[in-house]
Amino acid sequence: QVQLVESGGGLVQAGGSLRLSCAASGRTFSSYDMGWFRQAPGKEREFVAVISWSGGSTYYADSVKGRFTISRDNAKNTVYLQMNSLQPEDTAVYYCAASLLNLRVGVREYAYWGQGTQVTVSS
Repeated sequence: QVQLVESGGGLVQAGGSLRLSCAASGRTFSSYDMGWFRQAPGKEREFVAVISWSGGSTYYADSVKGRFTISRDNAKNTVYLQMNSLQPEDTAVYYCAASLLNLRVGVREYAYWGQGTQVTVSS
């Protein structure tokens, strides 16, 4: 089992940056692909980015491609989401999640979830 705790959210002006972290418990972290999702008020949870268990492969939603970067440090059991050029439409609760499946984008393909961290981008 994997427990996930996100941090790093906050309030930022449009054009600014934030780095989210997701710390995982358990010795099997390096076995999981890790994803970031977000959910805005009144909307469904949506895929943002995913990184393979080795860190060698990544995949992004079109809406964040070129602005967000996902990375991981298996020695620290942590996955990161660097968010640059933030826009008001990026405002959401951001969740990290773990999957044993390869580079998936569906919510149901992830077995473990964190509690989320709020990101608010003001215009």
